Amino acid sequence: MLTCCVSSIRVTASTEAPSVLTESGASMSVDMWSIHRVVVFALAAASSFTPVYAQEFSQSTDPDCHSHDSQRSPHTVKSRWNMSVSNLIQDPDQLRVSCKKLIEAFPVDEVDGNFVRTVKNCIFSKSIPTPLKGPLRLAAVSKDVIEGILDLHVAVTQSEDFLHYASGGRLLLESVPLAHRYGGHQFGYWAGQLGDGRAHLLGQYYNRKGETWELQLKGSGKTPYSRSGDGRAVIRSSVREFLCSEAMHFLGVPTSRAASLIVSEEPVLRDQFYNGNVKTERAVVLRLAKSWFRIGSLEILAQSGEIDLLRKLLNFVTDEHFPSISSSDPDKYLVFFTTVVNETAHLIAQWMSVGFAHGVCNTDNFSLLSITIDYGPFGFMESYNPNFVPSTSDDEGRYSIGAQANAGLFNLEKLLGALTPVLTQKQQKVAKMILKGYVSIYQTRIHQIFKAKLGLLGEEEEDNYLIAFLLKMMEDTQSDFTMTFRQLSEVSDMQLQNRNFTQMWALDDLSLHKHFSEWLNMYLSRVNGQQNDTDLDRQNRMKNINPRYVLRNWMAESAIKKAEMNDFSEVELLHHILSSPFVTQETAEEAGYAARPPLWAQGLKVSCSS
Repeated sequence: MLTCCVSSIRVTASTEAPSVLTESGASMSVDMWSIHRVVVFALAAASSFTPVYAQEFSQSTDPDCHSHDSQRSPHTVKSRWNMSVSNLIQDPDQLRVSCKKLIEAFPVDEVDGNFVRTVKNCIFSKSIPTPLKGPLRLAAVSKDVIEGILDLHVAVTQSEDFLHYASGGRLLLESVPLAHRYGGHQFGYWAGQLGDGRAHLLGQYYNRKGETWELQLKGSGKTPYSRSGDGRAVIRSSVREFLCSEAMHFLGVPTSRAASLIVSEEPVLRDQFYNGNVKTERAVVLRLAKSWFRIGSLEILAQSGEIDLLRKLLNFVTDEHFPSISSSDPDKYLVFFTTVVNETAHLIAQWMSVGFAHGVCNTDNFSLLSITIDYGPFGFMESYNPNFVPSTSDDEGRYSIGAQANAGLFNLEKLLGALTPVLTQKQQKVAKMILKGYVSIYQTRIHQIFKAKLGLLGEEEEDNYLIAFLLKMMEDTQSDFTMTFRQLSEVSDMQLQNRNFTQMWALDDLSLHKHFSEWLNMYLSRVNGQQNDTDLDRQNRMKNINPRYVLRNWMAESAIKKAEMNDFSEVELLHHILSSPFVTQETAEEAGYAARPPLWAQGLKVSCSS
């Protein structure tokens, strides 16, 4: 019998990492009622698993078969809410944002100007974007964001006014642009003041669904936090951020969103591979999130001893974004921490389920709302490898895909450190017990997700082994992560029994493993024993959770090469296809997006300047 140990779905223990929460540990030295109250909150959140089922698989190869009639997940339905075109804003001048709530809530930097400096005793600095020079061009736009979040008719994006608003050349009515001050631990070490070095918060937009979104420009020029940078962004990194944030949304992973990508003729100097080959490029992304606050937002205040401001920021975040937490609750910061522990574990498990490696899991890149933010040297794993590292900057593999759960644990430890000044001794002890539960929450979520990826119903004793066995075989045979699960979704019971994997290249690779027959017999026995479940039911469930298309680095690279020559046709094509990643599309098949990756894609990595 094969023994499997899959590091990518475990949080490895270390001398510093907390272990799994136990009842005996919880009963020793802290108030039982406090622990029971907060731990139950954590476990309830962990157990309320709702599978992220996406659009139903379309048997048609018509690329438009999924656009309106396909069944969608609750996540997708919510984003594509039905609104009459006549109700959409037709003039970008009518789009109003407000910074009033943020400015009234916090002290603002008393020093004006975009020159680089050390900032104290504030959350934001006022900072005016620097307009792009030269002719502007709309390179990409997300209709889902423009119409579904910003209430704008997509035709508005073709206007000159929109180009200027979305690139920083003109300010929206009532906008007071802000740059956020934060710090962070980078690759395990405190880096001090960081902040929005090339981003400007335009303000909050309250849409007609009652949602509040913060609009931010990335690549819009210098701020007090630019350090030695110029505050600009290149086409390469901007295309990657635009495509991936939207792709992650349609995969069902919590994420910031991207509304548009504007490019200009202004030169921006970048040495992508640090080899002296400097390129001149320029771009601005209009991106959105419910909040851009991150763990580093709290860390900088705790590290600087600005405890009153730390409380003020915590109160704002909990009041605005955690409605279930009562402002009068004496344990509100503890409940907040519990929630972030749960949701961070869930988020990283979702990353793992689609083979996503963030690349730079620093505390300044981890959202307090547990959404994916700051798309830099990310990558989607191709051949299954727990040690997959997408970034050229991570020589030691600290942020390899298999180490992301541990990185999350490290970041949560730093979050607890930042909260310590506002917690009582008793609350600190409870918080440490809560943090020990992270491992169990993450492993439970991973188990649930990978069971769903295999179409398993109910709970059997051997399920963990079945999952680990498969992943070990995939690692040994270097089988493709995305397509192995997708082709298991598409193959019939009869094809599996006959090992008929014609045109199923990933399963064909997997079947070369010497233990494949053993695993296959276990799997068929498990799925065929599921009551009130047909083979077609299994296939449909699995197709709705295993994508056929993800933003592989080689796909992004191909689109970027064209974009750098002012051809954004492949960016548009990828955006369209990745908006329905669970649906087979003729144009995607013709482009080879579900085929075996080209040889030149092997070992493709990106840098923080990418």
